[in-house]
Amino acid sequence: MRISRTNNYELIAKLNKHVHDLHSNLYPEYFKEYNYEDIKDFFKGIVDKQNFIFLLLEEDDQPLGYAWIEIRNYPENAFKKSYKSVYVHQISIVENHRRKGCGSKLMDAIYDIAKTNGINKIELDYWFSNEIAKNFYKKNGFVKYREFVYKDI
Repeated sequence: MRISRTNNYELIAKLNKHVHDLHSNLYPEYFKEYNYEDIKDFFKGIVDKQNFIFLLLEEDDQPLGYAWIEIRNYPENAFKKSYKSVYVHQISIVENHRRKGCGSKLMDAIYDIAKTNGINKIELDYWFSNEIAKNFYKKNGFVKYREFVYKDI
């Protein structure tokens, strides 16, 4: 397996279908149906932003998935100390390659990027009913430190 940085927004948009379909099935009240053209246009608009990094996972020149991460700088304020983190927006793996170590390979690359940038914190969030993500991140040593809750009125 090979991991490289990419700005190929068309490929990212295609690979996004796997994670987007999961989200839209779990939370149809929040997520639209997957629309390649709309997703492609979204990624086209952000792929070259300075703090975003897209990692492409391939095997035998076949794309298997990607990770979308962001290097974040949190400035000090009256309440909090300043810190930097690598924020994981998405990891998407094609269905027939899940549970084969692909996500862990991407996480290792994310850890390397953090270390290279002198960052010791990886942050992310996932939708509560997404048991796949919950179990994956727990297996990779992530712990909860905040909870985001809501109430419909």
